[in-house]
Amino acid sequence: MTSSATISGEDRQSQATTPEQASVAVVTVNYRTAELTKACLASLRPEKAALPKLEVVVVDAASADGSADELAAAIGREEYRDWVSFLPLPVNGGFGWANNRAILHLMSRSRPNFVHLLNPDSEVEAGAVRFLIEYLLAHPRTAAVGSQLLEPDGSVTGSAFSFPTIRGELARGARTALVDRLVGAPPISIASDEPIEVDWATGASVMFRVDALREAGLFDEGFFLYHEEIELMWRLRKKGWTVAFEPRSRVRHVGGAATGVHSRQTPERLRPRKPAYWYRSRSRFFALTRGKLTAAIAFFSWLVGHGIWSIRRAAGIAANSKPVDHQLRDHLRNAFPRGHDSARAAASLDALPSEKPAWMERAWL
Repeated sequence: MTSSATISGEDRQSQATTPEQASVAVVTVNYRTAELTKACLASLRPEKAALPKLEVVVVDAASADGSADELAAAIGREEYRDWVSFLPLPVNGGFGWANNRAILHLMSRSRPNFVHLLNPDSEVEAGAVRFLIEYLLAHPRTAAVGSQLLEPDGSVTGSAFSFPTIRGELARGARTALVDRLVGAPPISIASDEPIEVDWATGASVMFRVDALREAGLFDEGFFLYHEEIELMWRLRKKGWTVAFEPRSRVRHVGGAATGVHSRQTPERLRPRKPAYWYRSRSRFFALTRGKLTAAIAFFSWLVGHGIWSIRRAAGIAANSKPVDHQLRDHLRNAFPRGHDSARAAASLDALPSEKPAWMERAWL
C-alpha cells in the first residue's frame, strides 16, 4: 500500500486539491497521422480554457512523412504556442518508449501531478480531462484512470479490461460459449455506467499519477507496441495502487488509425492480420508478470482452444466460419516465449532518457 511516506516533501507541497490547481500534461504520440493529431489538439482547447495548468506534449515518432514539419507549424500558431510543446524523436521506438521520453522530458521541466496519455486518433468530449483529474484527486491510492472510448458513430467500445489469464487464452482460442462457461474465463471487457476499479484501462486515453510512476517505474521498453500498458498497470497494482475506469470521461477514438490493426467495430473478416509484434508482446506480458513457464502454458492453452474451434468448424457448427489458418501459423511462429521475454526493461522516472528502446538495442523483435 502506498502511503504519504513514499512521497517527498516537495511532491506533497505540489499536490492539488481542485482540478484547476492540478498540473496535468497530456502526451500524444504521432506516427504519420498529422491531420488526426491536429484534430486531437483542437478538441483539447476547451479543456485548456477550463484547466489553466494543462499543457500538452506532442511527440513525433520519426514519421518521416512530413508530419514533424506539419505539426511543428501547427503548434507554433498563437492558439497553441503557450501550452503545447513539440518533441520529435530520432527513431520509431514504439508506444511505451515514446511516452517514456515525453514523461522524462516533462520531469525535467514542469513536473506535473498527472500525465494523461491520449492517442493521436482521439478527440475528447467536453470535460473528459477534468473528470479524470477529479477521480485521481478523490482517490489518492489510484495510480491510473481510463476514459470511456467511443467509436466514430458515438457508440461505446471496450475501454476497461481484466488481465489476460491461462483460462482466457484457452477461451480465446476456442471462441465457444460453452468453453467460456466450463473454464470460468473472466470477461475480457468490463462495462459500467459508474466509475469502478478495474485490472487495466486502455492506453488510448488514460491518466497516470506521477507519484505512482515514481514508485513502480515507467513503461517497459522491451515492448514495441501492445500490452505495454497492461504490464505497467499490473506492476502498479503489485505496488498496492489501484486502476480505475471513469465513464464520464468520454473520448472518441478511431481505433487502429496509427497502427493499422483495426477498430473493434470492424467486421472480423475485414480485419487486417495481427502483426508479429502483437503475439510477441502478449508472450512478453505473460513472461514478465507470471514467468516463462506460465507464458509457455498460455501458448499451449491457445493451441488447445484453437483445436476445439477447428473441430467445430470441420463439423460445420462453429459460430464464426471465417478462415483463420494464418492465426495458427502466426501463433506458432511468434507466440512462444523467448529467453529475453522475462528480462525487465522498465524505465525509471529518475533516469536519463534512453537513446533507443531495449527491444531495438538488443534486437528483441
